[in-house]
Amino acid sequence: MSTRAARRTFSIKEAAALTGLPASTLRYYESIGVIAPVSRGASSGHRVYDDADLDQLMWIACLAATGMSVADMKTYVANGRLGAEAAGEQVDLLAGQERRLAAEAEQLALRQQYVRIKIDYWKAVGAGDTARADRLSGRARALADELKQSGSR
Repeated sequence: MSTRAARRTFSIKEAAALTGLPASTLRYYESIGVIAPVSRGASSGHRVYDDADLDQLMWIACLAATGMSVADMKTYVANGRLGAEAAGEQVDLLAGQERRLAAEAEQLALRQQYVRIKIDYWKAVGAGDTARADRLSGRARALADELKQSGSR
């Protein structure tokens, strides 16, 4: 007699709730091959996710949260099946994503700086300090130009 625990399964609604990925995204990822086809219930034909499926979906959700493209996620999953022979390509893929995230972080920092300048500008306006408001307005204009230029790179 086996003491093996019963395999836990999840509906698409439960998988969506646990991973943070909408059910429509789960269906889409399956249809384009980002994730392997999911088992179907024998009587209902509905998708039935198991712990291994959820594990894969969680790291796919993490990659998606970084803004990785669907094409890159698909490549990542395919390379993962190859193991060590695809390690170099995996590193290149992730390093590229890291560079994109660094550029986004730089853009975000510039936008935060712009907002801080505008807050100081309006404080100066409210205090009647027109000289300070003029200086801050000039800094905001220069920063806006920098944002525009860095966004077009």
